[in-house]
Amino acid sequence: MQNNLFIYNTLSKKKEQFKPLHPPFVGIYVCGPTVYSHAHLGHARPAITFDLLFRYLTHLEYRVRYVRNITDVGHLENETLGEGEDRIEKKARQEHLEPMEVVQKYVNTYHRNMDQLNTLSPSIEPRATGHIIEQIELIKILIKNGYGYESNGSVYFDILKYNEKYKYGKLSGRVLEDLISNTRDTEGKDEKRNPFDFALWKKASPEHAMRWPSPWSDGFPGWHLECSAMSIKYLGEVFDIHGGGMDLQFPHHECEIAQSTAALGKESVRYWMHNNMITINGQKMARSLGNFITLDQLFTGNHPVLEQAYSPMTIRFFILQAHYRSTVDFSNEALQAAEKGFLKLMKGIESLKKIKPSDQSTFDIKGFREKCYAALDDDLNSPVLLSHLFDGVRFINSVLDGSEKIDASGLDALKDLFNTFVFDLLGLKDETTGAADDKLMDELMKIIIDLRQEAKNLKQFEVSDKIRKELNNIGITLKDTKDGVSDWEKNPL
Repeated sequence: MQNNLFIYNTLSKKKEQFKPLHPPFVGIYVCGPTVYSHAHLGHARPAITFDLLFRYLTHLEYRVRYVRNITDVGHLENETLGEGEDRIEKKARQEHLEPMEVVQKYVNTYHRNMDQLNTLSPSIEPRATGHIIEQIELIKILIKNGYGYESNGSVYFDILKYNEKYKYGKLSGRVLEDLISNTRDTEGKDEKRNPFDFALWKKASPEHAMRWPSPWSDGFPGWHLECSAMSIKYLGEVFDIHGGGMDLQFPHHECEIAQSTAALGKESVRYWMHNNMITINGQKMARSLGNFITLDQLFTGNHPVLEQAYSPMTIRFFILQAHYRSTVDFSNEALQAAEKGFLKLMKGIESLKKIKPSDQSTFDIKGFREKCYAALDDDLNSPVLLSHLFDGVRFINSVLDGSEKIDASGLDALKDLFNTFVFDLLGLKDETTGAADDKLMDELMKIIIDLRQEAKNLKQFEVSDKIRKELNNIGITLKDTKDGVSDWEKNPL
């Protein structure tokens, strides 16, 4: 399939045609969560954004290796200055758990939430603690190349030295001189040549639980180092796309660029992609700000600001109806509107089944398909794609009321198009079908239970026993009580 995909490259600040380094292979690295609490709405956005990219590139017949990491060490409370307690270790202390218990607990809930949102699993999901050796080896290279220096058992990256040859701040637009003038006294300042140098390796204090041996000290890697080490390991020294939230541009991704360039003598990433933030009352939704709503709370409605529960597909639709580079402000009104939009789309697709084709068509299926592809080719413009799909729904309704016509081949093509774009690419699922089937099952079982009870009342025990036996044969058990049959359940598989 021809590739006309353009993506916005944060590094060049413009849309560029996507041309993979080694077609048909594509390498993508996306910064995943730091797992010290439950995933919230803000975590859903990068997951869904890069799931759409993964799905679309796969649809374009590329062989995609999608790497999304788990940060389970080194992410300190003050990520900009690299100060404070490790977030996971702090949570472990608060909950009286081992740090790896905290990690596993929240990795499990993150995966469950991602399954609920129907995001595809990445090709590889490496953890920082599983790649300590690779990070130590990368530090050795940085020290050898003159960009890393050891001080009191810790190792720091020399930004001034780097800036002599390269440009620090090129991704985020930060100016090194401004950083120097705005830097206040920081923890460990006596260890650093310059207060804005960042840690590659931190010597662990005696009470620090997460520690590994290294040539410099028993300690742990800096937060930024893991992504450089793991992206190089799994995608090579140069790879196609690096993604993440816009809040990671500085310092995390800026430091990644510096590390990789200083170690390899070249930049690793060809296209940088960043999704924008989800805000609440105009402020970034974040755990550190305490203004977040977890995905579980959204799905159950169990949060003071929520007026109702919102299904996983409502949340997915809510995120997709805005372009990934625009901000999305949370509100109950916005989520309720998303719910109505999602249900309208599902109803339109269901209505396709009711259409009887005619011998002619008033619908330009080729032009419709081209517009849908053009939307995704234009930097994954999911809101424009959805607007086209709703045009398709309006056409479907017009066919049903007799004002438009579609022939058999056009109808088959339209069904295939909706299946491709709504389910395969946007990753939406029809949640209404299962609920309707469950309700119908409950109503049918009530009728059967009432009929069996009537047979027992008439002492037609052979009939009532037959009903019980036949239901059991198809995997349904009736529960009798003193007052008669009152419940039923499916037998375990």
